[in-house]
Amino acid sequence: MARQLFGTDGVRGRAGHFLTAELALKLARTAVVRVEAKRPQVLIIRDTRESGEMLESAIAAGVSAAGGDALLAGVLPTPAAPLLVRRHGLDLAAVISASHNPYEDNGIKLFASDGFKLHDDTEHAIEAELERPPPPPAHIGRVRPFDGALEDYLHQLEERFSALDLRRRRILLDCANGATFQAAPEVFRRLGATVEVMAAEPDGININLRCGSTHLDEVVARTSSGEHDVAFAFDGDGDRVLAVDREGAVVDGDELIALAATHLRRRDRLPGDGVAVTVMTNYGFHRAMDAAGIEVATTAVGDRYVLDELRRRGWALGGEQSGHIIDLGFGPSGDGIASALLTLEALGDRDLVDRGAMEKLPQRLVNIRAADRAALTAALADPGVEEAIAREHAGLTGRGRVLVRPSGTEPLIRVMVEAPSQQETDEICDRLRRVVEAALA
Repeated sequence: MARQLFGTDGVRGRAGHFLTAELALKLARTAVVRVEAKRPQVLIIRDTRESGEMLESAIAAGVSAAGGDALLAGVLPTPAAPLLVRRHGLDLAAVISASHNPYEDNGIKLFASDGFKLHDDTEHAIEAELERPPPPPAHIGRVRPFDGALEDYLHQLEERFSALDLRRRRILLDCANGATFQAAPEVFRRLGATVEVMAAEPDGININLRCGSTHLDEVVARTSSGEHDVAFAFDGDGDRVLAVDREGAVVDGDELIALAATHLRRRDRLPGDGVAVTVMTNYGFHRAMDAAGIEVATTAVGDRYVLDELRRRGWALGGEQSGHIIDLGFGPSGDGIASALLTLEALGDRDLVDRGAMEKLPQRLVNIRAADRAALTAALADPGVEEAIAREHAGLTGRGRVLVRPSGTEPLIRVMVEAPSQQETDEICDRLRRVVEAALA
């Protein structure tokens, strides 16, 4: 049976409509029943959305109703959850966040005791059992605060980057009014940086609002003023990061991964001399890695697929153009703060403007909204759309590429084009956009 709740990154949708307190309770209860422990210990963290507290209470109720103990750690970046699960030997973690989505949305991600997100088969099983009456628990669980979680996470970051001296760095951090608003400024200051912070006053509805890694205009303008050496912009839950150099140029995940990969390989810290990326990764990345003697594996879009490939090959580094970067040498999930610190470690005494990690092919990405998933699927199967994609792809053979795919989290069709010049890139992208919009009309 095809999954209807779980997407590529957990369960996500409009809070109070699709993602209700009732659904959150059922998901938590069903997941805990499957845990093979006498009294499962379940960590719960969230981002700053106003619906987070409601869903936190519902998940805690589901955990305790299934006989587990709900450990409330409050607002923390998503990557803190798997680190804390591993460090404290917990059985499960629930992260309440919709990442880069607007505040009206929310989501639930589940992490197993090994720190990795639940396997597809486990999510299938949870969904299949969701409406079945649960077995009566041998006892009712407890709900209690998990004190010291933020400090624990900060300690692990400090421990990993203890050799990093940032005393001569002037850094701007855009915390997206999200889950990094406390952790990110604190760890950069502890490592010696002079830190200025923006979008670090969450009020429940301003998460990702004209700020963060998906809205870079203000952070680019402020970095271009010359008062900062570098800026880092996180997304709402802190598992992604993009950088901006002192001239105001945006440095995306492709470049950050290339920089990290060459750095780690030079220091003999890149297992397998390989890196995993997605089909969205710029062609220039592949050329740079080939020149550096680093093997590249390509996956479908989604951090879970990158992670699966890393584990399958025994590699450690991978990620996405969006800035979702996984370094298994530190943790089992993307971590925006750790990725920013890894970037500075890779730079050493150099400035980000002189990074020279790769030369990008001009790329353009357009998101086209469909009414729903059914309309999206029908448009992608339209013969006119398929013919247009094949025609443009043939015209770019050996020079670039086109990629038209559905979003894994929203009813969007993503059209991506890479070509030798920006003009050709824009022309091809516009032609494909018009064909897709006509199919959706």
